[in-house]
Amino acid sequence: AEYSPLSIKSAVVGYGRAEKPQVQHMVTRLLNLDQVPEPADAADALAIAICHLHTSATLLRQRAVGG
Repeated sequence: AEYSPLSIKSAVVGYGRAEKPQVQHMVTRLLNLDQVPEPADAADALAIAICHLHTSATLLRQRAVGG
């Protein structure tokens, strides 16, 4: 699967035009981490994983309902 930056930011922060520090902050909070992942690419990778999880869960729910 491929996700646009807008989709990733929307899934993680709730706002597609969020800034990188906002995404890093939410990744840290959502994963209950003590500090922001370093390097910055690590936070980006985790944000993509969160987006994938969110998207997959939504698709599974839609299929279960018959969508």
